Amino acid sequence: MLKISTAQITAHIGDATFNAAQIIHAARNAQQQGAHLLVLPELALTGYLPDDLLLRPAYRSATEAAFAQLCTDLEAFPDLFVLVGLPTWFSEGVKLKAYNSVAVVQGGVELQRIHKQKLPNQAVFDELRYFSAGNVPSLLEIQGVPVGVLVCEDAWHMEPAAALKAQGAQMLVVVNASPFHVDKVAKRHAVMRARVSETNLPAVYVNRIGAQDELVFDGGSFALNADGVLMMQMPMFVPCQLDLTFDITQQKFAKDLLVAVPCAQEQIYRTLVQGVRDYVHNTGFKKAVIGLSGGVDSALTLAVAVDALGAENVHAIMMPTRYTAQMSLDDAKDMAARVNVKYDIVAIEDMFALYTQLLAPVFEGKPFDVTEENLQARIRGVILMAVSNKHGGLVLNTGNKSELATGYCTLYGDMVGAYAVLKDIYKTMVYQVCEWRNATDAYDTQHIIPSNIITRPPSAELRDNQTDQDSLPPYDILDDILHRYIEQRQPVNTIVAAGHDANVVKRIVRLIKINEYKRRQGALGPRISTLAFGKDWRMPLINAFVE
Repeated sequence: MLKISTAQITAHIGDATFNAAQIIHAARNAQQQGAHLLVLPELALTGYLPDDLLLRPAYRSATEAAFAQLCTDLEAFPDLFVLVGLPTWFSEGVKLKAYNSVAVVQGGVELQRIHKQKLPNQAVFDELRYFSAGNVPSLLEIQGVPVGVLVCEDAWHMEPAAALKAQGAQMLVVVNASPFHVDKVAKRHAVMRARVSETNLPAVYVNRIGAQDELVFDGGSFALNADGVLMMQMPMFVPCQLDLTFDITQQKFAKDLLVAVPCAQEQIYRTLVQGVRDYVHNTGFKKAVIGLSGGVDSALTLAVAVDALGAENVHAIMMPTRYTAQMSLDDAKDMAARVNVKYDIVAIEDMFALYTQLLAPVFEGKPFDVTEENLQARIRGVILMAVSNKHGGLVLNTGNKSELATGYCTLYGDMVGAYAVLKDIYKTMVYQVCEWRNATDAYDTQHIIPSNIITRPPSAELRDNQTDQDSLPPYDILDDILHRYIEQRQPVNTIVAAGHDANVVKRIVRLIKINEYKRRQGALGPRISTLAFGKDWRMPLINAFVE
């Protein structure tokens, strides 16, 4: 029997001491369980991805020193093979280059170093900027079993696994830092089933957890036998370690823990919670500030923040004007009470009146328009940032992807914040996630989000009797157009052929284009989709192309 310990752990960029401690803790657990091999995620020593830190000589020196110390500490586990992900630097002229590598360490001695062969350079991945491609690695032999190691993207191509099979591998081990998007778990399963089918080899897939900037890593590690049958499924969004037994004679794994994969709405919600928790804590903060409007976006953001940080670390602020409905005041107060957060009302009517009075000579002859609407949003932004400065809590932005795509948001107003929690979630999905969250548990027999917040028509409440649909198509129509244009990259004529009004589609596409400058200045947020605004979406600001 070959016993494999799979550890889906987190890593902090720039904190090799923390990361090494995670590795040693996993090694200790593995040894206690009698494991022969410890499999850790990709770049476990550095975190994924250090970006331009990889180009700095001082970072190289610090990482190599940390690895040397880690090897010394691993001397305490003489019989355990440990797969440690780290960069391998080398000089190319005046440039500092690296491989994305896995060091095989036993008893503190490095036996082999394996370099990633396939370097992703699409979507959020920029590995060709930092790494060079490695060659096909030689096999490890553990308990008489020839093991082939693949590094993340290597497993998404046929050639690396086939080459290891040709060398005599009896098992594939895949180390990963695979970021989340909806349906990613099913996609990983499908890819690995293709590899085991092609090679007739069982495979272990170990993924990291935790959030780094806009990327959230969900874990969800698993193992497949050569026939594609799932033999282990670890939970998503939970740091954990599980031992897997490989029967050398039968050439297959013994079935172990099989955790059900959550529905899409739960996956999204838990991604938001993971993103908020890690962003706030890893930037050295503990608290968050949220502008609570009585609407569905701020309600969902508040629920996420409470689950991520604890109610005692969340401060909600309502900032009404003459246009704020009593219903909004009541709903915001109800929501804050249900989650038991600190709640303040800072009325901005007097400030708004003073601004309009001071600007009256400059605005003479001009009617009330979006200028005054934006002014209210910007006053609220100033207040939230002031509370953030005074009390040391990060402002969480509450805008959704539908608004951000079309520019239905105010730069330096409701776009303020350190982290945009709903940045990659369309409005229709916001409602679905709220419904899921309400169905999961209750606060004093009540739903966490008041039903009235979910059912009432959405409104920015910046003028009398305003609703979002005064300026935008109904959200079910808008979001379908946006999804087709952004994630699916469909051209205008294809979207129209799907049943949408041509003038509406052209208007929405124009709004997406002209509001790029807003998105470029907005806060980062957790990536949920296959094409999020940020690293995924790189449109030129000065852009004369008309589709």
